[in-house]
Amino acid sequence: MEAILLHPQNKEQLEAIKAIAKALKMKFETTTVEGSTYNPDFVKKIQNGRADVKNGKGTKIGIDDLWK
Repeated sequence: MEAILLHPQNKEQLEAIKAIAKALKMKFETTTVEGSTYNPDFVKKIQNGRADVKNGKGTKIGIDDLWK
């Protein structure tokens, strides 16, 4: 199943999205963006890396191969 990450631009939009999710009996979670301790550039790199792995663009290295 896919997930959707939405970025409402104001409280009205946020409340509307929550209402729709509740009406459809969908599970959802919220988090604050302000005050995040992670650098947005770092977060973007992690997200890109996860997308690459999901799309088969990665190399798996076994634990035994790490110390050779």
